[in-house]
Amino acid sequence: MDAAGVTLHDGDVIEFEQEGQVVTALVLLTTPEAVIFDLCDGSMPRVAHHQDLPSYLIFDGKAA
Repeated sequence: MDAAGVTLHDGDVIEFEQEGQVVTALVLLTTPEAVIFDLCDGSMPRVAHHQDLPSYLIFDGKAA
């Protein structure tokens, strides 16, 4: 859960800023300690502790 009380779930699509670029990632797995996500760019999936994730938006297909 982030500071705003938002909880990530497996399968969420998130958007965040990385090195000045906005990137989209697929959340593969969440645990209480960490998140594994894939940038879907051919690179290896990444692991981050929840507190180390940058601010992100969760894509909500209902809002599109």
